[in-house]
Formats: sequence, C-alpha cells, structure tokens
Amino acid sequence: MKEIVEKMAVEIKNRCGSDYDQNSYVGKNRVNAMVFASTFKGVRDNKKNNTLLKALK
Repeated sequence: MKEIVEKMAVEIKNRCGSDYDQNSYVGKNRVNAMVFASTFKGVRDNKKNNTLLKALK
C-alpha cells in the first residue's frame, strides 16, 4: 500500500514542478503522503496559482 501512495504523491509532485517535494510515512492505521512547496518560489507559486490543488485534478 505504501508504494501505491508514494507513486501517487510522486506523480502529483512531478505535475507541480521542481519547487515541490513529497514525503510519506506509516502511521498506526494508514499510510500518509504529502506534497508540499519546498522553496519560497514554490510557496509563492502555490499561493498565486493554487498549483497543488490543480495538480490533484
């Protein structure tokens, strides 16, 4: 299951660009993955264009 979640997170990260990164971890009951802006440029881009939200579609 972790591989499936990581694969989805990487696909979303690749759609966003190089200013974004992804991370995943295993909790008690489930696997969690997140994609986030890793640079100031990415934060600004996400604020202005909703890049992360659009990458989910």
